[in-house]
Amino acid sequence: MENYTINTVEKLNEKEKVFLKDALKLTSCEISINRVPKGFKSPFNHKHKQNEEIYIILKGSGIITVDNKKINIKEKSTVKIVPKASRMIENTGNSELTFICIQAKENSLIQSGLKDAELC
Repeated sequence: MENYTINTVEKLNEKEKVFLKDALKLTSCEISINRVPKGFKSPFNHKHKQNEEIYIILKGSGIITVDNKKINIKEKSTVKIVPKASRMIENTGNSELTFICIQAKENSLIQSGLKDAELC
């Protein structure tokens, strides 16, 4: 058994959203890569029981609404939303909106960066 999992996200050309949890056998978070057309608006608000969400905007612009507050987003924007906050995303730009969304259990990160590294 290998100590890594690799996956190529080719289906993003066919779908608006690709989840990586199963494809990479993730055990600590869910990651989705999303591509939505101009004019797209989430069909519903949602919130989470345990997971915070981190949005990383790769291309395009739009609005993320958090607890009824509209936040402008654009390429290179990053937004963290706590579990209990309602949220939705919409593409208000002139082109496709492409972003990564990461879900991870709030307050579960114990160490990161060099604190979690070990020289080999």
